[in-house]
Amino acid sequence: MTNWTDKKFEDLKPGELYAILQLRSEVFVVEQNCAFQDMDGKDKVSHHLMGWQGDKLVAYSRIVPAGISYVEFSIGRIVSSPAVRRQGIGRVLVDKSIQLAYSLHGKGVIRIGAQYYLRDFYESFGFRTVGDIYLEDDIEHIEMLLLTKD
Repeated sequence: MTNWTDKKFEDLKPGELYAILQLRSEVFVVEQNCAFQDMDGKDKVSHHLMGWQGDKLVAYSRIVPAGISYVEFSIGRIVSSPAVRRQGIGRVLVDKSIQLAYSLHGKGVIRIGAQYYLRDFYESFGFRTVGDIYLEDDIEHIEMLLLTKD
């Protein structure tokens, strides 16, 4: 069973922040073999959605206000632990992230910068590709918009 919590940056406990950074590093840096500056200053203004199984953080995303990453508000750093993949937690994470974004910012447009190989996954939630493929940290990405979701 996964327990979901969400917090503003200033409400995160040190252990929660450590778990967030550890999971992001495990996947984005080690698994994807990508050296990049993960702590980009956006965490401090974002809302953080965490999925816990016991004391282990297994899923995470951050909801970024409009005007920070994009004109629109966005969902970023969407990640699930390799230990729980292929169990549907990614679908739950994205759905909960969308709902949290709407509850925080209203039913506006959501923009994401998705890894290109996950395009079909995000399209299954209603996101649509905008623009061309671009490289970010040597990984193909694509911007996607979710115009409405009920």
